[in-house]
Amino acid sequence: MTAPATAPVPVTQGHPQRWLILGVICLAQLTVLLDNTILNVAIPSLTRELGAATSDIQWMINAYSLVQSGLLLTAGSAADRYGRKKMLAAGLVLFGLGSLVAGLADSTAQLIAARAGMGVGGALLMTTTLAVAMQIFAPDEQPRAIGIWAAVNSLGFATGPLLGGFMLNHFWWGAIFLINLPVAALALVAVVVLVPESKNPQGNHPDLLGALLSTIGMTSLVFAIISGPEHGWTSGRVLTPAAVAVVVLAAFAWWENRIPHPMLDMHFFRDRRFTGAVAGAVLITFGMGGSLFLLTQHMQFVLGYGPLEAGLRTAPLALMIVALNFTGLSAKWSARLGTPLSIGLGMAVMAAGLASIATLTGHGYPGTLLGLVLIGAGAAVASPAMAHAIMSAIPREKAGVGAGINGTVAEFGQGLGVAVLGAVLNSRFAAGISVAAVSLPGALAQAGSGSERARITEAFASGLESSQLVGAVAVLLGGVVAGVLLRRAERETVA
Repeated sequence: MTAPATAPVPVTQGHPQRWLILGVICLAQLTVLLDNTILNVAIPSLTRELGAATSDIQWMINAYSLVQSGLLLTAGSAADRYGRKKMLAAGLVLFGLGSLVAGLADSTAQLIAARAGMGVGGALLMTTTLAVAMQIFAPDEQPRAIGIWAAVNSLGFATGPLLGGFMLNHFWWGAIFLINLPVAALALVAVVVLVPESKNPQGNHPDLLGALLSTIGMTSLVFAIISGPEHGWTSGRVLTPAAVAVVVLAAFAWWENRIPHPMLDMHFFRDRRFTGAVAGAVLITFGMGGSLFLLTQHMQFVLGYGPLEAGLRTAPLALMIVALNFTGLSAKWSARLGTPLSIGLGMAVMAAGLASIATLTGHGYPGTLLGLVLIGAGAAVASPAMAHAIMSAIPREKAGVGAGINGTVAEFGQGLGVAVLGAVLNSRFAAGISVAAVSLPGALAQAGSGSERARITEAFASGLESSQLVGAVAVLLGGVVAGVLLRRAERETVA
């Protein structure tokens, strides 16, 4: 028997089955997060069996992230207006169908199209899961619920490459997509039976132009960021979509200020609590996403680990986040310290972890392990506090839009971190070698002697150190900015 459509449950007490429902929505969330990283380990198989060119591989990866990031705000608004349970179920159906087509694809074009379809389902799932959690938990339980939700994010990030490597060792490449089907089916049944319906009472006022403008603007912006490292930041392939993004997003902001029922109320940005959390979230994902992207390269290219070994050695970061959030320790610390101090202190610990990786990688894995543990401990405290600050600064009836903003900020920060820190690495690396190629594998292939190979590896390690330190500064700055703005907002509220 399905739960009837209702207004959000009273804030004084949570839904009677809230923890079971949280498990259901985390299961739905996990399917999306696994797919963010699981494809990377299948690249050699796809290249061999489908004859995929480098550009095909890039579009297989980017089609998913472009569609998902471009639709997050629209998906969140649709969930608020038409029902969060409906959109959660629709996301699972679309994601499952896309996974089926991807698993059975026999050409690169089919796989790219299927990945784009999965991105639509992924956008709905990323926004509705957090929005539902905000509806079923009372305010005093929301920090712990969001902590568990954030821990599942980290778990998906860490286990994606491990699961992908296991599947490819036993099955053909299509199995990495077909494994989503039973998980999505189980989650769909549980959503239909357990999750209560809720939506914004003003849900009969769709903002179609706002949805179109936000989708075009965010997709163009993410495409420009993704294209920058490969094609150059001054190339037409980057400047054109960047210009489109600026114009369209400006038009989006103008339009949202003019209509009575906007998809994104621009007055949110006048709230210091909201702007502080958003600024901190951009910088935390900038430093963390970019630095971890570079760290996996260091483990594989410099230390010689395979993809599965590298995944296992970065797992302590996610395991630390999972341990602190599932046990409720991070929520208890945040409650005692308060949101501003929790975010500031957590991001300072993360910055120390990034600096540790930058300065101690030359001493082997123990130095890297210390950095991963520090990053995990800091993220376990700061990330849920940041997400809760964003969501609590937005009216309860617009939780879907809040989740869309949270997801958009994370996608933007991570993409920017990979692009900028990757550019820092490449510039330092190119300055330290004398061969024409600037990629590490290409430079090593052109090396004529062992001493030259050692010098090239040292140049790459030097570039890695510089980029990790830039990431550490960005995270520390984010903690200071977010903490100060949130503290001021609290004082204004008290006054």
